[in-house]
Amino acid sequence: MSNILLIGLNHKTAPVEIRECLAFSGDETTDALDTLRQHSAITEVILFSTCNRVEVLLTAPDKDRALEATKQFLSQYKGVAHEKFEDVLYVYEDDEAVRHLFRVTSSLDSMMVGEPQILGQVKDAYQVAARKQTTGVVLNRLLHRSFFVAKRIRTETGIGDHAVSISYAAIELGRKIFGTLERKKVLLIGAGEMAELAVEHLIRNRVGDIFVANRTFERGVELAGRFQGTPIRFEEIADFLKQADIIISSTGATEFVLRPDAIKPVMRSRRNRPLFFIDIAVPRDIDPAINRISNVYVYDIDDLKSVIDENIQDRNKEAIKGERIVDEAVIRFRQWCDSLSVVPTIVALRNKMDAIADKEIKRTLQSMSHVTEKDRKAVQRMKTALINKLLHDPTIFLKGEGSQDNLSLYLDVTRKLFKIEN
Repeated sequence: MSNILLIGLNHKTAPVEIRECLAFSGDETTDALDTLRQHSAITEVILFSTCNRVEVLLTAPDKDRALEATKQFLSQYKGVAHEKFEDVLYVYEDDEAVRHLFRVTSSLDSMMVGEPQILGQVKDAYQVAARKQTTGVVLNRLLHRSFFVAKRIRTETGIGDHAVSISYAAIELGRKIFGTLERKKVLLIGAGEMAELAVEHLIRNRVGDIFVANRTFERGVELAGRFQGTPIRFEEIADFLKQADIIISSTGATEFVLRPDAIKPVMRSRRNRPLFFIDIAVPRDIDPAINRISNVYVYDIDDLKSVIDENIQDRNKEAIKGERIVDEAVIRFRQWCDSLSVVPTIVALRNKMDAIADKEIKRTLQSMSHVTEKDRKAVQRMKTALINKLLHDPTIFLKGEGSQDNLSLYLDVTRKLFKIEN
């Protein structure tokens, strides 16, 4: 059976500077899946790319070749030298890969334990892989089990109580900076999912005017209308910086959207009123150099971790229960994987018994000239019923939990007893 491998990096192992170098857009993900699947070392593959992680989940008959192929692909596709990301990569195999996926999907491995966004992101990544037909029996089963585990953990534990996300943490940081967000004017740059979540939190905090700038103006109009905001064109951002208090940027741009030379004249016209930037995009939208300008505060996604840490203690207590559910699910999935090796043995055993029975029936019936076609069919039915009954208990045993601890031994003994070729 193929190995299950997971190769990746996340907010725990790599700073945002490296994560943004290896981040994949939607179109890049589709292209990457095609390229990876074509490699002879890889059987099935899924790619996850979010603001906090880039991970490749795959099955492979030769783990060393698959691992090297994946590293080589990341380096060549993203134009990043091996040595820049080699030390921050983690590699999980089989049970540990399964455990990691279950923890990710259940948000036990998230920057904010209990945040709900990651489950949707994993589902989206799986749908892309399924459409590209880069998944098969093993990864299809694994991903569906991960969704079930995530649902169970959210239902049976308090991990989702008062759940917070990166966008929520950003709003909490803004509240600490200003004391209150009431009547503060907000400029959203980008109209993606993170921006929408930020707007929802802002409205609960009774902010003032909300301006929405998006490269696709129609999308900006749609989001602004939904939240009773004002859509503006991307070219108007500089003008609205003069009146905004909080700027939340979450675009899919590959280069900085705002640089210091655009902010300095704005601050003069603002008479140095504080300007607060929250950059929740990967790659980053806001040039960190802007933070050097007086009365301007820039926080990126890594800075938000300090806010997140203050809210995470209670969730960690509930996460212990979640870890127990994950451990149980890993064992169950391993049993299912092991059962895949049972099927060929059972099929081979049935085929051998069927062939022996057919041979003996044919020899017997040849000496009986009075046998009708009806009689022959009756004998065939009896043969099938007899084989089914004889194999029922062995099949149940090999597929059941009673054999799991020594399954390889039992399969080997079965093949030797009945001289079944491997």
